[in-house]
Amino acid sequence: MKFNGFRHLREGAKGLVRNGWMTFASVSAVTVTLLLVGIFAMVMFNVNKISDNVEKDVEIQVFVERESDQAKIDAVGKKLEQMPGVESVRYSSKEDELDRFKEQLGEGSQAYQSVEKDNPLHDRYIVKATSPNETETIATTVKKMENIDSVEYGEDYVEKMFNFLEGVRIGGIILIVGLTFMAMFLISNTIKVTIFSRRREIEIMRLVGAKNGFIRAPFFIEGLLMGVLGALIPIAVVYFGYEVTYNALQPQLVSLNASIFTLIPPGELSVQVSVILLALGAFIGVWGSTTSLGRFLKI
Repeated sequence: MKFNGFRHLREGAKGLVRNGWMTFASVSAVTVTLLLVGIFAMVMFNVNKISDNVEKDVEIQVFVERESDQAKIDAVGKKLEQMPGVESVRYSSKEDELDRFKEQLGEGSQAYQSVEKDNPLHDRYIVKATSPNETETIATTVKKMENIDSVEYGEDYVEKMFNFLEGVRIGGIILIVGLTFMAMFLISNTIKVTIFSRRREIEIMRLVGAKNGFIRAPFFIEGLLMGVLGALIPIAVVYFGYEVTYNALQPQLVSLNASIFTLIPPGELSVQVSVILLALGAFIGVWGSTTSLGRFLKI
């Protein structure tokens, strides 16, 4: 028998109707799974962006001893520039630091006019590493240099932030994998019921010379259709839901000047996640169908 695409598509669609409740359960499982996958995918894409922003925002603050003269201060700067793993070095004198401090205070800065003659602040170098992984190594080395008062790079904040972001990633992946396997299991069981109800038809097809591919095709299409149908609602929810969420949250983040928490624009992310959900839905359906046929039909 020759392969007939229209016939197999029709038979696959009939199979969905014939096993109504099982089909509904399977499509619902795929829908719930992919909805959660879509939500976590949105979260994880943004988590990765925030993580990248945090990494790019990490700078090493090097405070020079107050007693150091300009020659020693310049020597510290040259050593920093020559260190391996250093991308850039920016100098801020203690006068600049005092001006910046007064600017932040606004009207309250008048109370600190008297300290200008005996500036208590330090000359400072802002060091940027070529890679975030180099930050701790550079900071440790700089602490051992001469004429250095202290070195800061927000290690506690950065470590806590990265640990939190990593926990979100791992938890999301575990949940997504578990739900995906549940959806595959339900689709596999639906196909098994279909196979059992059509076992006599399959035997007749074998007797008249139908090849394995011809017999498998309707079940393959049935699984594919279940997966694709299950992906439609999550795609719509993710596409429009993320746009609403973005429009609500992004202005708040902008007003807070929280540049590291900038979200990915909807047009860029929604299409990408929608494609992933559609492909994953088709894969879940095909995998469940193929597994049932391979293990239980033995054709």
